Amino acid sequence: MNKPFIRNHQYNRIKKQADLLLHACNTVSDPKVVESLRYSALSKVLEAFPDASELMKQTLGNISTLNTAAEFQQYLRSLEPYLAEFEKVTEKQLQKLFPKNKKLKVPELDAIDYRYVTYVGWTDIATNKLFIVYRLNGQLVGVEGKYTPANKKGICFLCNRHEEVALFSAITKTRPASASPDYYKAIGNYMCVNSDACNKNIMEVSALEKFIHDVVG
Repeated sequence: MNKPFIRNHQYNRIKKQADLLLHACNTVSDPKVVESLRYSALSKVLEAFPDASELMKQTLGNISTLNTAAEFQQYLRSLEPYLAEFEKVTEKQLQKLFPKNKKLKVPELDAIDYRYVTYVGWTDIATNKLFIVYRLNGQLVGVEGKYTPANKKGICFLCNRHEEVALFSAITKTRPASASPDYYKAIGNYMCVNSDACNKNIMEVSALEKFIHDVVG
């Protein structure tokens, strides 16, 4: 059996393609169109795994043979043993990532199902801060910033879905060599207030990794 190789954002992409293909199977009468959509779904799934082995491709490729809702559900369940968990984090690790927050309030870490996590995120209403923890190049990285609720739905820059968002603004840790002592630069983006919803929607990590790189350098 393969070792776990499917990250949360990749699993979300697979689910999205499965939903689209199931809808086509139920609503499209032209078999040629359905066959084209099967090929498209398979291609988009495999695109998320450029380094997949032949056995991995075979496991993922079963999506192109499915027809009924029960078959799609079974396909997704069959992939669960291959989900690669986000490495569990401890309160001590979080305190080390955010040392300036002496009274850091952390989420209920034991309640997190790390199979379905791309990043660990939470808000602290008392300080009006939002925290993100992500594993970049094998290292845990933490980003904190102010958040200003938009009080309406908008497009999250991480998951590209229409959700309740807030303006998340983080101060970069990098500075030009000629910068004055009081120099600072903030980077802001609208993102999901609810990180659980964001983790269920996110299908790629390029925007997340660019944002973290721009902040921490």
